[in-house]
Amino acid sequence: LTFDDGPHGINTAKVLDILKQEEVKATFFVVGVGPDELIKRAHDEGHTIGLHTYPHKYTEIYASVNSYYADLNKISDRVESIIGKKSYILRFPGGSSNAVSRRYSLGIMTTLTKDVINRGYRYFDWNVSGQDAERGATSASVYQNVIKDLSKNRSNNVLLHDIQPHTVAALRDIIRYAKANGYRFEPITMETPMIRHRLTN
Repeated sequence: LTFDDGPHGINTAKVLDILKQEEVKATFFVVGVGPDELIKRAHDEGHTIGLHTYPHKYTEIYASVNSYYADLNKISDRVESIIGKKSYILRFPGGSSNAVSRRYSLGIMTTLTKDVINRGYRYFDWNVSGQDAERGATSASVYQNVIKDLSKNRSNNVLLHDIQPHTVAALRDIIRYAKANGYRFEPITMETPMIRHRLTN
């Protein structure tokens, strides 16, 4: 389980409560807003804190390679100041396959996906999405989107957003379905095989 775009003062706290009750560890790809104490709590409870972006503004992040690293360093500094160590696990805003970056810098994702690895990072896309950031998403749609794409023939990297109330509402049912069907939950580590999308820029 991976959660993007938090922490959110109310919903991330609820997500952490559910994960604790269900004894599940997850990964949080955090941004530059939201309460520090929820990032600290997630880390202290055994979840992985990954780097996402500080402002989540594509125009800024993907303006150039230097702009991307300025943003990455900013969110990296925030995380390090809260949990006391650097994180080298990241998720590109929009995923490595995003096409929106093409508007601002041609070929930037081809460059960055190689370069972050050379700098010691590991990046993680996803192969299951709750589509919980889509307009009109409901707890029922989030649940169905996740369970229909789970596969026992691979590692499943599930994209969810801990800022969404309908994700909170669907989470326990997703976990219980997965447990009942023999899946186990692990936080991402530097040893976790990367899930990578096909590049479009």
